[in-house]
Amino acid sequence: MQKKQHLTGAECKVILQFTRNYNLFSQEKKRYFSKENGRCITKLENMGFRVGQGLIERFTKDTARFKDELDIMKFICKDFWTTVFKKQIDNLRTNHQGIYVLQDNKFRLLTQMSAGKQYLEHAPKYLAFTCGLIRGALSNLGIKSIVTAEVSAMPACKFQVMIQKI
Repeated sequence: MQKKQHLTGAECKVILQFTRNYNLFSQEKKRYFSKENGRCITKLENMGFRVGQGLIERFTKDTARFKDELDIMKFICKDFWTTVFKKQIDNLRTNHQGIYVLQDNKFRLLTQMSAGKQYLEHAPKYLAFTCGLIRGALSNLGIKSIVTAEVSAMPACKFQVMIQKI
């Protein structure tokens, strides 16, 4: 297991950048989501990808090398998620064939939305940034992946990570 670390000034700057990007996301989400086109969702996912790459680079610079894919996913679910969202992933499942499901029962970006069914169909749009965040973090750790999100009951969500074998 990784030891608990204090953040350096550089790491604080990266988290500040994430916060700025998240605030931009929050301010622009009404404009993005009122258009209902994939181009805006792709833009959010790409923004998350770049932030994920930067964050994981800072968070892992002083950690020991990961043993395997599962070890990396555990790091994402515990250390990375805690630093970004102030809580760990509630559940990590795998089929040991390259598919991982990360479940967050109180996902921070959805807790502000009403639990009404009328918002359920719009919830996945709010997860594009986080899908990119996960994909970018994994990319910088040498894992090419496809990340999708699913919401069945607010504010819980599941992120499915499919590892792309090279």
